Amino acid sequence: MNGKINILGFAGSLREKSYNRALLSAALEMVPDEATLEVFDLKGIPLFNQDIEGQPPESVRRFKEKIRAADAILIATPEYNFSVPGVLKNAIDWASRPSGDNALNGKPAALMGASIGTFGTARAQYHLRQCFVSLNMYPLNTPEVMVASAHEKVDDDGTLKDKATRERIGKLLAGLVAWTKKMAGNSASGG
Repeated sequence: MNGKINILGFAGSLREKSYNRALLSAALEMVPDEATLEVFDLKGIPLFNQDIEGQPPESVRRFKEKIRAADAILIATPEYNFSVPGVLKNAIDWASRPSGDNALNGKPAALMGASIGTFGTARAQYHLRQCFVSLNMYPLNTPEVMVASAHEKVDDDGTLKDKATRERIGKLLAGLVAWTKKMAGNSASGG
């Protein structure tokens, strides 16, 4: 792999001041020197419709192009009803369809998530890891960034103010860069 690692990030929330968007904003401030991070807004992605998966809307085509151009994926997920929010699952469905056109195939990925609850999106992140198996994605196992009581760590302007969480995000990004390089090395060597 030559040059910088290109990471594409997106949040599974459409809310302007979502805690997960705050995590991505913080990540933008601490991207390692050997990487770049672009954040994609899922707002324009319509509900998945198999009738048009072969001719997807422009917003979906743009999303898939961004995924393909990225070396790695960073997902910030809320947790709704013990699982992945519909917005995020919908985007993943579009990105991986139709059969044989999975833009996420082979991508290294890192997960982080914030919620006001005490589990900090643990269940949603584990459900995403289950999806990654069929998507043939390669999630970074550690460090895990599961932000509980997010309302106490993000201010009213949507800025992550919690130092420990910021440090964990920095470690996650460094880990994703190293993981992506390792995966690229394994791919180049055929192993």
